[in-house]
Amino acid sequence: MKKIAIISTLILTTAVVFISCDSKREPGKVYMPDMAYSRAYETYAMRDSAKFSMEKADAGHKIYYTGQPVMGTVKRGELFPFPVTPNNTNGVIDSNALVNLSQTVKNPLPPLTKPDSLEAARLFNINCAVCHGAKAEANGPVAAKIGGVKSIVAASPGYSDGRIFYVMTYGQNNMGSYASQLDRKQRWMIVQYIRTLEPKAAAATPATEAPKADTTAAKKK
Repeated sequence: MKKIAIISTLILTTAVVFISCDSKREPGKVYMPDMAYSRAYETYAMRDSAKFSMEKADAGHKIYYTGQPVMGTVKRGELFPFPVTPNNTNGVIDSNALVNLSQTVKNPLPPLTKPDSLEAARLFNINCAVCHGAKAEANGPVAAKIGGVKSIVAASPGYSDGRIFYVMTYGQNNMGSYASQLDRKQRWMIVQYIRTLEPKAAAATPATEAPKADTTAAKKK
């Protein structure tokens, strides 16, 4: 009886070893593999079209995955989305009306530190100065070729931070959107940098006063 038990144990152990280590290239057998290994993969990795699909109609027999973030979620460290968009303004689609709505939005960033100011200047020079010029005066190297380039410093004093951000995000007239080139924080940083380019308000000059009478001569009398 003992011999049978020993032999059975040896056979079972040998079988387990061979089954769990049947290949040097493949992992061993796993109980409930869906719980041990997730389906997560790199966002831009190639997907097997036989297993994955971006069509909702295929969701029953394939893994439905669009690669898009879950609706309503915000990436860690990212600013909240801009509240004025063509999709959340009760059917308002007129661009001028949307721009006016953006006037009420405030810049969520605190005043820029010196390193952030330098970074904002760098981003402006890369993305904006080619048309608007280094001082935002509509004299960039390609401004004449494009035509219709506006002076930011001439217009921005009358614009709120939200309006400038909106134009950078969705574009206006000949200017396209820069949402794909600059993230939200970078766009708000550039808005603050534009404020530093605006001409400083001239100090109010006192009204011309009549020259004061020389009292020295009167005292001598």
